[in-house]
Amino acid sequence: MKNSLSRTAKLLRQNFQKYLRSLNRWFLDTPERALLEAYQAAQRIKNIETEHFDSKKISSQSVKYTENVMSYWQVYLNKNLTIIKIRLAEFQLSRGIINISNPVLLEKLKVIDEVVEKYAIKYETIDELSLSSTYQPLNINEKEIKKKLKIPNIDEIKVKPPIQKTGAAPSSIGRRINKIQADFAPQTEEEFVRNYRISKGRTIIALRFLIVLIIVPLLTQYLSKELIVTPILERVRGDNTTKIFINSDMEKEALHELHNFQEALRFEYFINQAPPISSELTQEKIKSKAIEISEEFSKKSNSSISNVFADLISLFSFGIVIAMSKREIVILKSFMDTIVSGLSDSAKAFFIILFTDIFVGFHSPDGWEVLLAGFAEHLGLPADRNLIFFFIATFPVILNTIFKYWIFRYLSRLSPSALATLKEMDE
Repeated sequence: MKNSLSRTAKLLRQNFQKYLRSLNRWFLDTPERALLEAYQAAQRIKNIETEHFDSKKISSQSVKYTENVMSYWQVYLNKNLTIIKIRLAEFQLSRGIINISNPVLLEKLKVIDEVVEKYAIKYETIDELSLSSTYQPLNINEKEIKKKLKIPNIDEIKVKPPIQKTGAAPSSIGRRINKIQADFAPQTEEEFVRNYRISKGRTIIALRFLIVLIIVPLLTQYLSKELIVTPILERVRGDNTTKIFINSDMEKEALHELHNFQEALRFEYFINQAPPISSELTQEKIKSKAIEISEEFSKKSNSSISNVFADLISLFSFGIVIAMSKREIVILKSFMDTIVSGLSDSAKAFFIILFTDIFVGFHSPDGWEVLLAGFAEHLGLPADRNLIFFFIATFPVILNTIFKYWIFRYLSRLSPSALATLKEMDE
């Protein structure tokens, strides 16, 4: 028995050492591998330029293509540029840890720099110019305006009303006629279609980015846990029966389950629904159940420890997505502002009361308690009741104070009617 255990331990040690060596080789090859993938992406962009854009930049100004064709090439371009950015960041990070010197790498870096410099300023999609112009803030320097116009005080400018003539027709009718004329102007339809395309493209980008923000962390957490963290943890811990439970709550739960099993055996015996069994057979059943419970809680402990590392990896991937998506963040913020501003005052007041009652309302302590207990179980931490109650007694109060200050400071200026509706609904 001891020889078999020693052979098994030796085999596990050899497999773990082999895995560490392969992992070390993979880590040492990271700079060259990352640079190779970035170089291949740059070569794909250069091939497209040569074959379809007369060796010019991939743009609607280089070659006249239809909108659908340009949209296809733009998606292909953005995909390869994203690969270049990610792999270059990986190359720089790994190169700071691993010292390498290879003249071939310099040639690849030159090719990559040519592509990056060409597309570093901005990407020209079909409606990119009009789309990006929507989000560029207009900086007005009042002193420069005064200097150029040679006016001592800009407040002294008297703007004449648009309609100075008085006649039989009121000014409102004139404005209505001008609006009708503008609606029938030849360029009105083109302007409407252009604005519609800009709004459609902005909505698609915002929704796609919102989906990415949700899917990428969840998928990263699941894949890293199942493929990386859990296998390494199982090899490190092995079949160590002395470290089944990682906190006292798990141990109490396992003992409670075993105690319930013993009581069930006694109950079956006393009500004569089961034949009398010997004490040896009873002990064998209890031992088998204890082994089953230990295996179950050993897997649960491994899963809790794996969740900690997988969550950190998921948080890191979320930070990378945020850091590389500044343009998408601006578009998403504008999209959310449009949705919020489109709500009626009653709808705004309804959602404000709904969220405040959920997080800082009368029934919110029960929700916070369930949420914190589930989070502690997810990370394998003991659910300390005193700590949970202390959090519930402080954090919702702070959150409520911040929210009331926001209502007093900003909502009264952004939407006074929504504030009045909110006060009436609260009363």
